[in-house]
Amino acid sequence: MKTTDTPKDLSRRKFMAIVGGAAGLATMAAIGISPKDGACSPNITKIDADTITSTENVADVLVIGGGIAGLFAAVKAHDGGSSVMLVSKGRLGSSGMTPFAKGIFAYDPSSAKLSLDEFVAKVSRSAIGTNNPVYTRQMAEHSLARVNELKEWGFFDSPLYNKSFSKPITERNIPVKERIVITHLIKEDGRIAGAAGFSQDDEKIHFFKAKSVILCTGAGGFKPNGFPICDLTHDGTIMAYNIGAKVTGKEWNDGHPGQAENAASCFDGWHGMFERKPSVNGVEVRHDLGVDLNYKAYMSGNPVSMGDPGAAKGDTVEEGGPYVPDEFKRGGPPGGGDGPGPGGPHKDGGAPPGMGGTLVGGSSAGMAIHKSEGLVPINDKCESNIPGLYAAGDALGSYMAGAIYTQIGSSLAGSAVQGGVAGKAAAEYSQDIEIAQISKAKMQEVKEEILAPLTRETGYSPAWVTQTLQGIMIPNFIIYMKKENLLKAALAYVEELRDHHMPMLRAADLHELRLAFETSNMIVSAEMKLKASIMRKESRCSHYRLDYPEMDTENWNAWINIFKGSDGSMQFEKQPFGTWPG
Repeated sequence: MKTTDTPKDLSRRKFMAIVGGAAGLATMAAIGISPKDGACSPNITKIDADTITSTENVADVLVIGGGIAGLFAAVKAHDGGSSVMLVSKGRLGSSGMTPFAKGIFAYDPSSAKLSLDEFVAKVSRSAIGTNNPVYTRQMAEHSLARVNELKEWGFFDSPLYNKSFSKPITERNIPVKERIVITHLIKEDGRIAGAAGFSQDDEKIHFFKAKSVILCTGAGGFKPNGFPICDLTHDGTIMAYNIGAKVTGKEWNDGHPGQAENAASCFDGWHGMFERKPSVNGVEVRHDLGVDLNYKAYMSGNPVSMGDPGAAKGDTVEEGGPYVPDEFKRGGPPGGGDGPGPGGPHKDGGAPPGMGGTLVGGSSAGMAIHKSEGLVPINDKCESNIPGLYAAGDALGSYMAGAIYTQIGSSLAGSAVQGGVAGKAAAEYSQDIEIAQISKAKMQEVKEEILAPLTRETGYSPAWVTQTLQGIMIPNFIIYMKKENLLKAALAYVEELRDHHMPMLRAADLHELRLAFETSNMIVSAEMKLKASIMRKESRCSHYRLDYPEMDTENWNAWINIFKGSDGSMQFEKQPFGTWPG
């Protein structure tokens, strides 16, 4: 990042640090590491960390995230009798994946062609047993009620959601704090006590004290070009992992494609989809957004034409590759997404919503299938293994649809339903406890950790480290077409970023401070994805191993959970399908 600082603006300490580092920088240049490209270099800050102040906020229930899960979590927690505060890194209704979603599923028992039992069973067949049928059923049962509430709020009247989201929030006088980057969850006496972060607009640290916290922070990715979901970076998942929460689903990968022409233009590439008003989707169970396109590209080269809707199956399906149950095979390209395509609802054989032309895989690198990645629920109330900590939507590894995309519009419906479930549960939990006290020493420790990138005299820019991580993780033959030797090779690089570069991330201003935390979260998530992919020695749904191309139902009818050991190391366990964690 360029700076407007001149020598007369530098403190003596900063000037000496730069001069003293000159010999080291010359050495770095000699071995090919260039500071001008963002590698390790002096940190000429625009902010004096010593002048940054702190403020405290208190609520019964703290909701983190301003998407549709956060909306319903805040509304239902308030309606359950709790004082609520909603905090978001972005703007209400314009955060995370929610602006991208243009279709919401509603199961209407009066008109559905499948009974509720039949729908759940069909999703389970598509997901090859990887779904949690409790959450599949919960989504369908409550979807129509959530859709009707959205209609009352005007959600379907505009392609922009801020106005409709603000209506129930304003009616209930729920305080909303926007453009706050939450960096820490705080635990005291074994239960959640609150969170902390910083404002992107003023030099202030925010502490939030709460009886319960609901993470509605979405999933994440590695900021790939050409895909609109580029500002989600696994923040909530990694913050929760750091305080002892169990995480799941890291081996699964969303297979949303981009297109070869103008590949980096995510707005144009989706052909006006963002300008459409949302609509309601009916029942249509599918098996989409796996890695069949990536397999075809691996075998025949990119870009890939998956054929038009009338193409023969032999022209669109490479021999071998990911298994698709016969019941769900179709002739066209992988489908999916939450909304209608250019010519109306997405049907068999058509391009994914908003997409057309020649497709390329890997556009959603680092993202998991909706609802298959996030905090491990211990029950049907969206509760984690940390007392008082809940998650909803794509922040909860509920396996609502399993490890594949099974129902158009279910991701938005699932987030709305789970937000409501979590809000009600958090309100009930909060009735019987007092707010845990956060010690001054703990608050000072957290403040110092938040400001650390600003106080480093030298270090690595977040942008440079992110680009390095992208170069490791985004290739098709790493997290899509997997085999053990390549996964281990990538892991060696990621562990180097974790051990050496992550502790040396620097920030010159509040924007870079945000990037420093996002980059750290992506590095930890990359480690999880690689290790979970190595551990699961089979292929199923959206996880494909070239060296283990078959399903192993004897050993792998189980989800993989990840947690931090007492020594700080990353630990793994199996949780058999159809069970709750022990």
